[in-house]
Amino acid sequence: MIEAAIQKIQEVGIIPVVRAANVEEARRAVDAICAGGIPIIEITMTVPNAPAMIRELVRELGNSVLTGAGTVTSAQQAEICMDAGAQFLVSPGLSVAVVQAATKRSILAMPGVLTPTEVMAALEAGAQVIKVFPCGSAGGPRHIKALRAPFPSTRFVPTGGVNLANAEEYLAAGAFALGVGADLVDLAALRRNEAPKVVAMAKSLVSAVTQARVGKS
Repeated sequence: MIEAAIQKIQEVGIIPVVRAANVEEARRAVDAICAGGIPIIEITMTVPNAPAMIRELVRELGNSVLTGAGTVTSAQQAEICMDAGAQFLVSPGLSVAVVQAATKRSILAMPGVLTPTEVMAALEAGAQVIKVFPCGSAGGPRHIKALRAPFPSTRFVPTGGVNLANAEEYLAAGAFALGVGADLVDLAALRRNEAPKVVAMAKSLVSAVTQARVGKS
């Protein structure tokens, strides 16, 4: 299951981070993201009743959409999310316990790091994909490029400040995929019943990833 999740993330190149005030709002975001052509969803644990929503999405969408849990900060949370059917876990920081709990159940865990020391600790814990957060405030694409120098084969997913304007630059710097939150999941637009804005942004991000990859090949 870990390899399948990694392959899907590599194919799509975007991990939409869904934070919302309630399940209904989160569901509108999910529907818009999927309509925009991104078959990956990260439901953060800050969404009320997040595990129940993850369970519902996995039941309804099955293998057509890779559904994961975000902001997972403890092994206990990890177990709850995996019991709900989460197909990958993402953490804002490095929790070795979360990585170990996920690995034990053949689920991909993406710990968050910012420094070379944290990258080394994450790799030592067995992480195969690593989130770099908050990346935008730490130098953006230049930070990814700097981390890639000592860790050229590590799969980095920059998150925090990633948007359509800098997506291609992040990929050119060596990002494995992009974690995109508020710049894709426009809650204000969803609250105004303007879901097409989110759909359009999803399509634009997919196009940007495709163009960036064509440019690198």
